[in-house]
Amino acid sequence: QLQASGGGFVQPGGSLKLSCEASGRTFNDVGWFRRAPGTEREFVAAFNWVASTASYADSVKDRFTISGNNARNTVDLQMDSLKPEDAAIYYCAARRYGHSGSYYEAQNYPYWGQGTQVTVSS
Repeated sequence: QLQASGGGFVQPGGSLKLSCEASGRTFNDVGWFRRAPGTEREFVAAFNWVASTASYADSVKDRFTISGNNARNTVDLQMDSLKPEDAAIYYCAARRYGHSGSYYEAQNYPYWGQGTQVTVSS
């Protein structure tokens, strides 16, 4: 139901755009999370379809932009000024209306897509 795409290799300072395509259901919130080797999964950004609002982790604020595309039914994550510490597997997750809890906690998202690898290296 969730399909993530757009990962790849980029040099520091470069850009990548990830897309999360949802099918089969209508979701209220879509979030992006990431996990680097040896670390815990961490929140990156979230988009609320109802209010069209975006939220970001402090580590990516002002560099990443999350947005919803109604025509393609995707939530996109534009990543600019990438740093080596942004390298990770990125996952999109979603929840429907009625699922409660903070948007930045992975446990509050019941639906997950497969990960997409982002590598940032010179």
